[in-house]
Amino acid sequence: MIDTVVGESTQSTPSFKDVIRTFAPSWFASVMGTGALALGLFSYGSSFHPLVTAGKILFIVNIILFVILLVPWTLRWILYPKETLADLHHPVMANFFPTVSAGLIVLALDFIVIGQNFELGAILWAIGSVVTIFFSILTPYFMFTSTSTRLDHMNPGFFIPPVALLVIPLGGGLLLPHLSANLVPIVVLFNFFGLGAGFFLYLALLAITLYRFILHEPLPAALAATVWINLGPLGAAAVGLINIAKATPFITMKEPYFVAALLIWGFALWWLMMAVVMSLHYIGRMKFPYGLSWWGFTFPTGALVLASHSLAAALSMPLIDHIGFALLWLLVALWIMTLAKTVQRTIDGSLFRPAKQAEAPRAAEVSGEK
Repeated sequence: MIDTVVGESTQSTPSFKDVIRTFAPSWFASVMGTGALALGLFSYGSSFHPLVTAGKILFIVNIILFVILLVPWTLRWILYPKETLADLHHPVMANFFPTVSAGLIVLALDFIVIGQNFELGAILWAIGSVVTIFFSILTPYFMFTSTSTRLDHMNPGFFIPPVALLVIPLGGGLLLPHLSANLVPIVVLFNFFGLGAGFFLYLALLAITLYRFILHEPLPAALAATVWINLGPLGAAAVGLINIAKATPFITMKEPYFVAALLIWGFALWWLMMAVVMSLHYIGRMKFPYGLSWWGFTFPTGALVLASHSLAAALSMPLIDHIGFALLWLLVALWIMTLAKTVQRTIDGSLFRPAKQAEAPRAAEVSGEK
């Protein structure tokens, strides 16, 4: 969700090679956000049927988007392995590599819920889960063994690996009723691994992030939007708990899981209000420049929307559903705003222009602006 610094508007249009070389690993956050919006629209279709149609359209758009983004993402590994590995070793950029696998799992959810294609959804979910687990080990390993990570690198973007783990049970829980008896224990294990590893890793990183927020200088303006990412692991954890409770064969008492999900949802609602206040602070007193980090508005808000809808159904509390429906329209506005800016910056090439100086991309990841 962080992109490299761009030069002045007088720079020439970037070449295809520039697009590949500077392609940020965070681009797949757009797949996560679009997929979450599609699921939110489809889920609330019973209240307003045209939302079902809108969800189906976005589902198709998300398939196309994922395929398009997969091309430069793959070519960058092949043509520019040095630059790609440099990002993978960077304390900030590395955290955004799991967006590709998380995006694939969200796309699998689209196939399961909207497309009703459980076979293809299961395949995509399995691939996305394995790749997510791989990155959940690799990126912390590089971070643990690095001597260059500093407190000012710390931002909610570090929550992306936990978020990717936490979306595993979202799809796994939905798949359980459609699997053979031999596959059920494997998927159950994946579900609890993703939920346990993702949530406790998030809590550990949350403590460090709050320490940075309270006792360190504010986030750079280019990272202001990442404050919203906190909603991602919370919303995903709440939905994961509900899905696991409903579908896991050995769980006979579902209510404790639902109550735990409600507690997490309450914290997510508090963080939503904090994210709004912090965004207004940046807009009024500092800067809020566009960057790929803006896609951090979308999936996290979408996760809270889905958590609200799932909780309302599980606990028979219409008020929570009304809150989720209101948040859905906030999500629509955030998605449209982010999409418009992304399309604009893609067309003018500013998202892909090479930096003027060799060290500029590294500096821009923490403090760059558009």
